[in-house]
Amino acid sequence: MPLTTLAPGEVNLCLLVGAPRADGLHPLVSVVQPTDLADEVSLEPADFDEVICPGVDGPNLAFRALEEFRFATNWEITGLKLTIAKRIPIAAGMAGGSSDAAAALRLAAAASGFAIPPGLPRRLGADVTVMVDAERALMTGAGEHVETLPGDKPPLIVVPLDAELSAAEVYREFDARDTPRTRKELETTAQRIRAGVFEPVNDLEPAARRLCPLIDPALRLLRDVGAEHAMVTGSGPTVFGVSDDPEALAFVQRSHPRAVRA
Repeated sequence: MPLTTLAPGEVNLCLLVGAPRADGLHPLVSVVQPTDLADEVSLEPADFDEVICPGVDGPNLAFRALEEFRFATNWEITGLKLTIAKRIPIAAGMAGGSSDAAAALRLAAAASGFAIPPGLPRRLGADVTVMVDAERALMTGAGEHVETLPGDKPPLIVVPLDAELSAAEVYREFDARDTPRTRKELETTAQRIRAGVFEPVNDLEPAARRLCPLIDPALRLLRDVGAEHAMVTGSGPTVFGVSDDPEALAFVQRSHPRAVRA
């Protein structure tokens, strides 16, 4: 029988970004909130390694996570079959691929009896690190520092758009035209978040909006139906707002059928 788990998407309830460090990575401060919108990931023994992920071509981060787990733990197994049912939009700023990789690590640990090796999630990416536990968290550094945060999950309307943005291109646009946060600003914001206070802002939103003209009307629509804190998540183009109004969701779905309560 395969082992199965959910790989939730994420939204950034706030995201502040500094100038690139010497290693090229951007320091950031972010509150990450897992969503009810999730992929389903299954793992089972097989005669050979296989990954099944309809709609996703090319290298798969989740399968790379399995390979690195096996190498790091010396897990002796003939082969593994990884099956991913995608529900999180691709290249949408919701860390779907990273969450799939985190789910694969959780499944591998359960199947093998080995703990996830320290440092392995970080080598796979900052979002993998935060999604291993899939809890509301504060991310600092370049995403390598993760602290669980208290707080109830807000009721979200998540609106995927018919567009894709890569994080790399959004960060390039941010570096070219936007003002990064100072180290002091990042440190002060992190302290306020630990005290339970943060501003719903995404520093990457202006760059994403410039690159994707579909974002602005989607944000206006969320605000028109009364959703609070309508904003882009991550590098976009997915947008979301806080609302528990079923009529608001239904109205948004007339223009964006993939919009969901998440």
